[in-house]
Amino acid sequence: MLKKAFKFRIYPNKFQTTLINKTIGCSRFVYNYFVDKQKEKDAYWNIVNEMVQNGQLSQNNWKGEFFNENKSIKEVRELKKHYPFLKEVDSIALQKSVEIVNDAYTRYYKKQNSEPRFKSKKNPVQSYPPGLSCFQPCYF
Repeated sequence: MLKKAFKFRIYPNKFQTTLINKTIGCSRFVYNYFVDKQKEKDAYWNIVNEMVQNGQLSQNNWKGEFFNENKSIKEVRELKKHYPFLKEVDSIALQKSVEIVNDAYTRYYKKQNSEPRFKSKKNPVQSYPPGLSCFQPCYF
């Protein structure tokens, strides 16, 4: 069996370039927002657990939730109200960022990967969520 692959080079116009950059930035923002939120939950659970070990509390009744993808996707709508720049990009890209966070935490809690880290703007490789197309026809 012979497998073939095709490599393409794209040359976006200025409008498409700005749209790509906005989408990458907003996806990174949403990813970092939910990673931070989950890290706060995990930190709180660790503090309560440490208090139980020190004898300050009798037991850990605080049940920290695992990352809930459906609740987080619904929360993206609320984020758009507080951060209007998120309305400028494709909503599927933001939802895909939440799915990526969910996958990262699922693997982390199963002890398959290390804890998810924040994405940096200074990283030379900026990624666009896979499976998306931002090159739709632009009519002016």
